[in-house]
Amino acid sequence: MSRTYKAIGINLKTQALGESDKIVTILTPEFGLVRAVAPGARKHNSSLGGRSGMFVVNELLIAKGRSLDKITQAQTLKTYPGLAKDLGKLAASQYLAEIVLSQALSEQPQEELYELFNEHLHRLEVLPSGNTSAVLAHLAHGVFHLLALAGLTPQVQVCCLSGRPLRPDFTDPNWQVGFSSPAGGTVCLEAWKSLRTDGQMGRWTDDEEITNAPSPIPNAQTVVVHRQEIPVISSRTGAMELALLQHLSQPEIVQIDGARDINWLSVEQILRQYAQYQLSRPIRSATLIDSYFAANHDAIV
Repeated sequence: MSRTYKAIGINLKTQALGESDKIVTILTPEFGLVRAVAPGARKHNSSLGGRSGMFVVNELLIAKGRSLDKITQAQTLKTYPGLAKDLGKLAASQYLAEIVLSQALSEQPQEELYELFNEHLHRLEVLPSGNTSAVLAHLAHGVFHLLALAGLTPQVQVCCLSGRPLRPDFTDPNWQVGFSSPAGGTVCLEAWKSLRTDGQMGRWTDDEEITNAPSPIPNAQTVVVHRQEIPVISSRTGAMELALLQHLSQPEIVQIDGARDINWLSVEQILRQYAQYQLSRPIRSATLIDSYFAANHDAIV
């Protein structure tokens, strides 16, 4: 008889298996990611039907299998019905779930990730319906916190090239700062332009390594020069976007006067590019955010 174990987990992903089963990917605080079969979950009136849905938190009894575990019992502890009633909230939740799936580990405790994900789902659920700006703001907040938990916090307080603090200048409507995913965050455009001109600055200067490679001159040392490439600027953003980025590390969203939907969308797109670069995979649910924003603003993003 297969060994069984108990776990509490939230469903992150489901896929059909055979004629009536589902494979459910579950994030548990005790065991990390678990992939298990929900037998008969696609049958009419199956007890596992609703319990195997997206973002349902269950207390589970799972039997260990050779290739896939099997859910034998499930008791629902919590659901997020408000997410399914609003396209923006649902898209943002799926977006966050993709990031969680890309960084969660199997067979290892993931308590912090589990708690953080549930917290941001709750924040999205209680938002007023149809509030585009709030959905984008909470999505960006969630993405930033998930990246920080994974040790991938983007640098938004100082220039990645010069190390100098960056302060948004609201008095200059043309003020801009760069963002470079390869460099790890914000880049002062003056420092970046100087680097392009001079070919050297700060940590981007040429590194020299002394080796003992054979040389035609006896007892001579060979110098191997490793030339760092100039970091690519992924995007350029204004003072408002930088201010919003700099406040995302706070436990709660900081309201800034004058922030509009388009500013939050720019912040989300910056974080999207950065997350996809760091995680080495596309965030497919991000296209739903684009569609949602376009539908609500009669524009193509």
